Amino acid sequence: MRVRGLLCPAGRGALTGQRARRILTAVRGAAVCGHAGRGEKRGVQLKMFDFEEEIKNLPEKPGVYLMHDSGGAVIYVGKAKVLKNRVTQYFRKNSNHTPKVLAMVAQVAYFEYIITDSEREALALECNLIKKYKPKYNILLKDDKQYRYIRVSINEPYPRVTAVHGMRADGAKYYGPYMGKGTVRNTMDMIRRLFKPPTCSRIFPRDIRKGRPCLNYHINTCFAPCTGRVSKEEYRKVFFEICRFLEGRHDQLIKELTAEMLEASEKRMYEKAAACRDKINSIREIGDKQKIVNTSKQTDTDVIAAAADGETAYIEVFFIREGRVVGREHYRIENSRGSERAEIITDFIKQFYDGAENIPDEIIADEEPEEPELIAEWLRGIKKRRVTLTVPKRGEKAKLAAMVRMNAEKTLANHKLQILKEKEKSGVLEAMQKLLSLEKLPNRIEAYDISNIQGSDNVGAMAVFEYGRPAKRKYRSFKIKTVDGADDYASMREVIYRRFRHGLEEEEKIAAGELNMRDAKFLPYPDLILLDGGKGHVRAVGEIMEMMDNDTPMFGMVKNDRHRTRALTGAEGEVELSAQSPVFRLVTHIQDEVHDAAISYFRKLHGKIVSELDRIEGIGEKRRGALLAKYGSIEKIAAAEAAELAEVESMDVRSAENVYNYFRSGKKCSD
Repeated sequence: MRVRGLLCPAGRGALTGQRARRILTAVRGAAVCGHAGRGEKRGVQLKMFDFEEEIKNLPEKPGVYLMHDSGGAVIYVGKAKVLKNRVTQYFRKNSNHTPKVLAMVAQVAYFEYIITDSEREALALECNLIKKYKPKYNILLKDDKQYRYIRVSINEPYPRVTAVHGMRADGAKYYGPYMGKGTVRNTMDMIRRLFKPPTCSRIFPRDIRKGRPCLNYHINTCFAPCTGRVSKEEYRKVFFEICRFLEGRHDQLIKELTAEMLEASEKRMYEKAAACRDKINSIREIGDKQKIVNTSKQTDTDVIAAAADGETAYIEVFFIREGRVVGREHYRIENSRGSERAEIITDFIKQFYDGAENIPDEIIADEEPEEPELIAEWLRGIKKRRVTLTVPKRGEKAKLAAMVRMNAEKTLANHKLQILKEKEKSGVLEAMQKLLSLEKLPNRIEAYDISNIQGSDNVGAMAVFEYGRPAKRKYRSFKIKTVDGADDYASMREVIYRRFRHGLEEEEKIAAGELNMRDAKFLPYPDLILLDGGKGHVRAVGEIMEMMDNDTPMFGMVKNDRHRTRALTGAEGEVELSAQSPVFRLVTHIQDEVHDAAISYFRKLHGKIVSELDRIEGIGEKRRGALLAKYGSIEKIAAAEAAELAEVESMDVRSAENVYNYFRSGKKCSD
């Protein structure tokens, strides 16, 4: 592409020659020569942008135009076959513009243009500039998907199969794209179950007959080439089978496996024949579950459909490879208000396939995009092979496009339902803020509870709610270290102190550049703290909060006789909750979550203790309970002398000696 001219807002006209080439380099780096219509740049005073004069000077050539607002921001990027005609349309009086275009034109302070050699080059440049500037009035693809492939290094003497991000020109075979980690993981699981390829770090043939086979061999999930019992030809045959499986050539694979099974049976190698039989049955079962697409040509195809409503639109894409649907994904489109479905699909195709690693042979759309021939020509230029863009009106392809559109409409409906739920949650938080007289919305609520058994093995749990919903990945558990016996107040103080101490330590690491905020486990801090307890808990924790100079609002969740929440209590007294109110339902949900988290963590730890004591001869449920009640933890039981253990209720000398000897004999398990 050559830039024949670039208009700057100072009215200096189109740039040519060496300066234009420098600007082209900047454009390829996602920058253009442009600045605010008023003000200074590089010490040069800019004059007022004269629309009438600059429109007269527009060339009758293909190119890209950029609309700027008064602050210099790019608010729209477009391409044109004839720049003069296209840009002039925006500023004609009494034009039949949509509300979206009228709103955009009202904000334009100046425009720029870049001349290209062809409309196809203008299309490519438009895609690059939209990605760079993300203009306010362009339809934008919100794409945070991770595209994964399955790589088979069949070009190596001893191939491997792995899941990878992206494709490389390294001679290996790549299969995909697979949308989402779950799809790749399931496919890799099928491959391991059916073909049992090695997944260890050993290098072949170097590590053959070196060391013992790993656990995978013993549990029958690897055919163990490390043993030396598998020839190079047999090894490679397994990976050719994996390739045929991934390519969907199940019939050919089943035919070969059937012949192998019959041959093994004739030679009375019944174990091998049974393995082939099981593999055949599994492949048939998998094939039955995959949807077969009856198209006339079994080419790589993407089927695209759109559903739009208000500000948001969704695109659904089905990925068909070798006549089978190998994956599907949906994409959210922003800034789509007032846009027709054809415009949405057009902009999606341009943004989705610009720079894509895998462009299919055919793209089927449920609505004809704008300038389909130009887009197809542009895609052919990227792929270096023929690409067709079709909008079927009848037949199997039309039915397939309709099915994909139905999925897009379902995704959009789910999105709208989620928005309604979020608005409802936001209303609950506003009601809670008003009820508790909080200075700000409690967007992050942390709740705490303590669990123990007869005062032993105290644990604490922290449940986190963000924007009214549980953020379970941010839950934290604490094993109480400084408290012996059933002292909930002291245990709660320890948990709160450790929680904020960890937060301060993470802040210091972030400031020192040793930690990223996204990896922090105790940041950000809460907007509201809820304790599973009453006034005594609030008062006890308030002391440690005051010592830490922390003024986070804090309330106790008071329960009734049936152990259900009835009120919140704080420094100013109790706040009653109506059983019919959304705030009551949220607080009850929070209390249930933190209680379950504490119990689950306690059971996890207590289960380890139980399993440890249950291994000792003569220790049953009664003696186990007596030991825990006396000593409180497995560590203290292990440290006790035999004579001390014998004095515990229900224990005798023999059982005490068994406990004593168990923890000193090296038999203790490391649960």
